[in-house]
Amino acid sequence: MAKIDKLIVTNLGALGAKYGSTGRTTILRAVRRLIVADQARGVATALIGLDDARRLHAYGARAVTSPTDPRSNKAAIDALFHAVGPDYLMILGAIDVVPHQNLRNPVYDPNDDPDRFAYGDLPYACEAPYSQSIGDFRGPTRVVGRLPDVTGGTDPRYLTGLLGRAARWRQRARADYEAYLGITASVWSKSTALSLTNIFGNATDLQSVPPAPAPNWPPRLLGRRSHFINCHGADGEPFYYGQRGQSYPTAHAAAWIDRRVTEGTVIAAECCYGAELYDPQKAATAKGQTSICNTYLGSGAYGMFGSSTIAYGPSSGNGSADLICQYFLELVLEGASLGRAALEARQWFAQSTTVLDPTDLKTLGQFSLMGDPSIHPVVKEQPALTRGKVYRRVFPTAAEMPTGRSLRRERLLKTGLAIAASVSTARPAPGRRTAGTVKKVLEAAGRESGLRKLTWGSFSIHDPGRRLLGKAKARVSQPTAIHVAKGRPVRGPRCQYPVVLVATVDRGTIVRLRRLHGK
Repeated sequence: MAKIDKLIVTNLGALGAKYGSTGRTTILRAVRRLIVADQARGVATALIGLDDARRLHAYGARAVTSPTDPRSNKAAIDALFHAVGPDYLMILGAIDVVPHQNLRNPVYDPNDDPDRFAYGDLPYACEAPYSQSIGDFRGPTRVVGRLPDVTGGTDPRYLTGLLGRAARWRQRARADYEAYLGITASVWSKSTALSLTNIFGNATDLQSVPPAPAPNWPPRLLGRRSHFINCHGADGEPFYYGQRGQSYPTAHAAAWIDRRVTEGTVIAAECCYGAELYDPQKAATAKGQTSICNTYLGSGAYGMFGSSTIAYGPSSGNGSADLICQYFLELVLEGASLGRAALEARQWFAQSTTVLDPTDLKTLGQFSLMGDPSIHPVVKEQPALTRGKVYRRVFPTAAEMPTGRSLRRERLLKTGLAIAASVSTARPAPGRRTAGTVKKVLEAAGRESGLRKLTWGSFSIHDPGRRLLGKAKARVSQPTAIHVAKGRPVRGPRCQYPVVLVATVDRGTIVRLRRLHGK
């Protein structure tokens, strides 16, 4: 069997149900053009329908009979991945073609964080079988991205347009991505400035809303190819919002960015629901307007890394959504493919703390890449040897040599497996209660944060690396519990964003205390 470098998976029946047989045929023609373009770049690409029983049987997999069933989609993709061993996995279609996985939200509360699930594509990037526990997917190993159509869409031209752009993408110099559009809610300006400095080396062009005159960003800003956005978002809305005090002006709008984005733009958005793939005909506030994510991609962007649900981060300093988005853009600037940047951002994030607390787990589960994972927006600086005659004789074609890519995939696989074997995660402990000094500290922090009635949650810690520490005879702190208090600010007509206080405890002593704000 010939090597498949990039595997595209979709549900052919679901595409037919949305677009009819003629529309589906049009989309498949666009896929074939992408396969030909990939071949010219030295990437062998194949399309397999997850509902194609004959083809899946040939790979030892069971066909998906219900397009919306997360379990069967996860099982089919796992079986195909193990049989084919691709370097890239591209999911073709929105969540009504191939669903996000329904990961349980560890900080769910009907009043303060109403997301029952942290929907996302993380499990498709992991070796672990189907589960609804995010902690089971703490060690991602696969390069995965989704090229989405519009949820509930009926016009195939949107998806064929995205496929056409994926077929004709081209690399550009890093300098073309070093100018950025950085937008922040004013209350998070310090945090966003730190992120921009870490990514681009400066925060001189940070746009704080208010007072910046959003959302009609001028071409000199909107036309830049790197966008980093740290604002509020809302379920089913084509807007991001700023904040100062109790004022929440619009900071970014899908209608404004439509057809105004420069070809090749890459976006990292920390916002709640920042990359949500809602149905624009069913979302009341949208009034038919596609999401910011869909609009970016339809207007020329190569890829977007964002959240499906309420995301978290501190008001100053960096953590949670700040970090995972920051890592993604850093890696893109260094020349990684969009898919590898998403995978390594997840791996870096999973290793950034001693214990993945409940908000960290939600962050890991909810952020996904929207775009063809094989696209390399930025030209990577190559060693001088690669420009010599001997090297060119050994590797005469592909700009990114398959040998180098396979070595990277081996490293990423080992890294993901090592994370799964060593990183600690929080697990719900419904029988445990927050009490004593820990409760008093969280209550005091809640009053200091202006929160009304608090809701509580307690977690034990699953530490797969404890045995390794025992072998090393290391004397280190080993946290034993995590306690969470959630609430909302007392005042304000639009205060729909929760605040979460997290105390990590080692044998009764608080060793870490965090305050995170819903984006």
